[in-house]
Amino acid sequence: MGGEHTLIKTIKLDGTKKGIISVAHIKEPYGSESKPVVSIGISLKGDVNEPDWKAHIPYANLDELIEALKEAKTKHDS
Repeated sequence: MGGEHTLIKTIKLDGTKKGIISVAHIKEPYGSESKPVVSIGISLKGDVNEPDWKAHIPYANLDELIEALKEAKTKHDS
């Protein structure tokens, strides 16, 4: 399980000393011919290769997820 991994960006995890959020593209994450996903990882130790938590988001769900994140930010900021 887990295909070709291409790191897109790392972001400092606010409120931690070394923590990072990593965003990556994974080709064939669940074996041959599985659709690519965006992987979002959280590492409290700053290790992009060994995240403490991760989520795989199908590209077909990205727009809706981005809208939900914007809504969460708007509600938090108000």
